[in-house]
Amino acid sequence: MAAPLVLAVLAAVTVRAALYRSSLAAFIAERVEVASPLNAWKRGEAPHFSSITDVLTAVALYLAIQDYNKVVFKKQKLLIELDKYAPDVAELIRTPMEMHYIPLKVALVYLLNPYTVMSCVAKSTCAISNTVIAFFILATIRGSAFLSAVFLALATYQSLYPITLFAPALLYLLQRQFIPIKPKSKSFWLFTMQYAALYLCSLVVVICLSFFLLNSWDFIPSVYGFILSVPDLTPNIGLFWYFFAEMFEHFSLFFVCVFQINVFFYTIPLAVKLKEHPVFFMFVQLAIISIFKSYPTVGDVALYMAFLPVWSHLYRFLRNIFILSCMLIACSLLFPVLWHLWIFAGSANSNFYYAITLTFNIGQILLISDYFYAFLRREYYLTHGLHLTRQDGTEAMLVLK
Repeated sequence: MAAPLVLAVLAAVTVRAALYRSSLAAFIAERVEVASPLNAWKRGEAPHFSSITDVLTAVALYLAIQDYNKVVFKKQKLLIELDKYAPDVAELIRTPMEMHYIPLKVALVYLLNPYTVMSCVAKSTCAISNTVIAFFILATIRGSAFLSAVFLALATYQSLYPITLFAPALLYLLQRQFIPIKPKSKSFWLFTMQYAALYLCSLVVVICLSFFLLNSWDFIPSVYGFILSVPDLTPNIGLFWYFFAEMFEHFSLFFVCVFQINVFFYTIPLAVKLKEHPVFFMFVQLAIISIFKSYPTVGDVALYMAFLPVWSHLYRFLRNIFILSCMLIACSLLFPVLWHLWIFAGSANSNFYYAITLTFNIGQILLISDYFYAFLRREYYLTHGLHLTRQDGTEAMLVLK
């Protein structure tokens, strides 16, 4: 498997190098879908490490999914031995051959995704954020609470929103330690406090190092205040900019709070529903961050999309995957078209661009909802059987509410 991964890395680096030296590089760097006020090259003047960080992210995801597949297969084998599955679900059981190429597919989807390539060519610092999150995922899946807390603290330090990944990481580590997820359990609270302490200490250390380097606390309002208050309303693929550009100023604080709560609001209900499946929970939470954060870019979308091959066994239960795929592709192609009509041709206005932004985000929400539905449906079938019947013996239809 190492040889295909090396070939994929070489192909990805070649594509990036060719685009970086082409005339398209300047055009891509100016695209508002790729660069935001938080991660743009012109805003931050950061060195160009995107190609290296993309490779590191892909390798980290490859290793993480490789280890995760081993855990899934062992858990599945144990549940079969304990007779926890229905007798007629043999076709739903995942095989080692089926899972063998998934880590490589994850690496390929990340490296060759046009969203990732464009972020790299634009020298977006989103690539660095994705690398830190990928190493956090790798550390978590390998069961290292210390490294998981450190990388989560680094990710939070960069963009604040990854704090919501604390819950899925904690749930996964509890499972690795065979600690029951019960509020009445002393071991549950002891481990939770230990992990929270590691995370908070790491975050405090990083913030204090920033203070010693800058000799000022000004970076806190400049970074985290900027993320939360959304003062720069430059158009992007997010939901904030148009809404607050049109709003009366005395209403803005209330609605900023409402919009920001979206990222954090879903964490608790998802933790309750998916406490036995923390990696899928982590995937959904990454998608929620990329949709509802204040300054999203296509680089954020690329990270959670890299996990789609992990859930390839859910394809048979997806209802609208073709329509949603076409929807997202069409929106991606229309972004520069409507931008040109608005800014350069003058034959459109901001409503046109925000309409395609809304459509793109609705497509993402429906995509994640479809995967969530498919995941729950498969889990139900595994325990209750594929062929459901009513009490009178007639065939029943599964409806998830």
